Amino acid sequence: MDRPPPDAALLTRRALLRSGGSLAAGLALAPLFPAWAQSGTSGAGLGTTGLTIAPGHAMVGGRAAHHAVMVNGTIPGPLVRLREGDVARIAVSNRLAEPTSIHWHGLLVPFQMDGVPGVSFPGITPGETFAYEFPLIQSGTYWYHGHSGMQEALGLYGPLIIDPAGPDPIGAEREHVIMLADWSPLHPHEQLRRLKIRAGYFNRRHQDLAGLLAGRDQPLAERLEWARMRMDPTDIADVTGATYAYLINGHDTAANWTGLFRPGERVRLRIINASAMTNFNFRIPGLALSVVAADGNLVQPVETDELQIAIAETYDILVTPTEDKAFGVIAEALDRSGQVRGTLAPRQGMAGDVPALRQRPLLTMRDMGMDMGGMDMGGMDMAGMDMGHGGVIDLSQPANPAMGGHAMAMRDKRAAPQVAFGPAVATIAPAPVDRLADRPTGLEAVDHRVLTYAQLRALARNPDGRAPGRQIDLHLTANMDRYMWSIDGQTMADGAAPIPLREGERVRMNLINDTMMPHPIHLHGHFFELVSGEPGHRARKHTVNVLPGGRVAFDLTADAPGDWAFHCHMLLHMHAGMMRVVTVRRAGDQA
Repeated sequence: MDRPPPDAALLTRRALLRSGGSLAAGLALAPLFPAWAQSGTSGAGLGTTGLTIAPGHAMVGGRAAHHAVMVNGTIPGPLVRLREGDVARIAVSNRLAEPTSIHWHGLLVPFQMDGVPGVSFPGITPGETFAYEFPLIQSGTYWYHGHSGMQEALGLYGPLIIDPAGPDPIGAEREHVIMLADWSPLHPHEQLRRLKIRAGYFNRRHQDLAGLLAGRDQPLAERLEWARMRMDPTDIADVTGATYAYLINGHDTAANWTGLFRPGERVRLRIINASAMTNFNFRIPGLALSVVAADGNLVQPVETDELQIAIAETYDILVTPTEDKAFGVIAEALDRSGQVRGTLAPRQGMAGDVPALRQRPLLTMRDMGMDMGGMDMGGMDMAGMDMGHGGVIDLSQPANPAMGGHAMAMRDKRAAPQVAFGPAVATIAPAPVDRLADRPTGLEAVDHRVLTYAQLRALARNPDGRAPGRQIDLHLTANMDRYMWSIDGQTMADGAAPIPLREGERVRMNLINDTMMPHPIHLHGHFFELVSGEPGHRARKHTVNVLPGGRVAFDLTADAPGDWAFHCHMLLHMHAGMMRVVTVRRAGDQA
């Protein structure tokens, strides 16, 4: 293999000073931003196909980190832009002192090119270059990122666009890539250590007396019920704005990333959530958003005012600004502990408005999987029901008349016989419901249109119309107090067996979220169809956000032999155990 020179792409203090004071509020990597991410650009521009991964330094808002990982000397990495029908040949060189990798998120590639060390290839050792090569059999908006350790959270990510072989059916006059991210000077391994000590370490927004008196928070009686269960309705996000800065194309609000337009143009925004731990609520006040693609696949256009984009998802939207003014591009963290504002404007130097953060959301009984078909839960006696993050509801108790005879034994193995019960599983939701038509967390009561999964319909007819031949239930499990995450109570570190599929079979997978947090679940190497609405044009995705206490069903055609990672895309959840392998074997192959 080729060995690159040993020098690392470190940003020196001299180079930092040369970058100018105007950059102090944003990443001190600029003007080393890749061309596509620079402020004031007219569009996405051309891409590159040679990538070098190296250590670096980064600064956001005056807070520095010396543990950054750069691609070609920048964060985010350069745009990789290719064409459907071609063969991609991408050389990735490792100048880190540790192994690395690149996963092509959402691309249908041979499993040996998928880029997951220990699953599909050995990884790229220090000083070596790995040549990825695969045919491009799709088009759309995707991205790439590291799949080694915590490198993704340190800056190893960038956009990936595959242009269609023929005319683009979306037909916009201009386009911009908008890559959302979270960034912290605190190393993700240290974040994980602190969460292991106290699961709510980064939650600085608990309910207080002022919130009670102002009517912003739960009434006292309801608070006492949650306290008896040892649960916290403000536990929305593990890592929050207490340590994170939120970024658009590497820029924070003060740095004001700006994308240009001419009034009246149809502008395509390719939105990618490359965060480690943050789901974003995305909106452009004053502009309607027409959603035209999800996870790279075209959908029948849906007009909305706001959407929640989970970690690892992509959405293509069209906007048509007709006024000669600046519009704020707003990405607000799910828990509303912070946000980032970019700008769409007819000229450089303009800035969109920065709205006030909206009220912090609160979890409900529905988020605990305890929505018993609209029954009045307020009068239910929760006394003695130990449901804390480290505890359980005692399902050995008799059925509760207040719940229509439903027993609430959270560890009743009859409810989930495949779950490996133990210290890693604190709760099993007693009544999970399909939440694909629900507005996502925090947007339930806003007074404008909000996108739901149930609104997404594929533009083209689904390629496989067969009914599933079997079903597989998979529980998303946790002991949140101990910051332990798993699938069916099992982790790969504990020897969890692969999920076996046969090539060509049609399977329905039911994801059941037994935790009080959302989980963006990603399957490598495949698209699946969300079971929502009539068959034929169900949305095809590679990542789906399973709401707390909810369930999601998707139909999958196992058409790609090999071993494929299947995991929560919240990086700390995956790292702590919420990951499995799906193995697709040809007939006659050994399982």
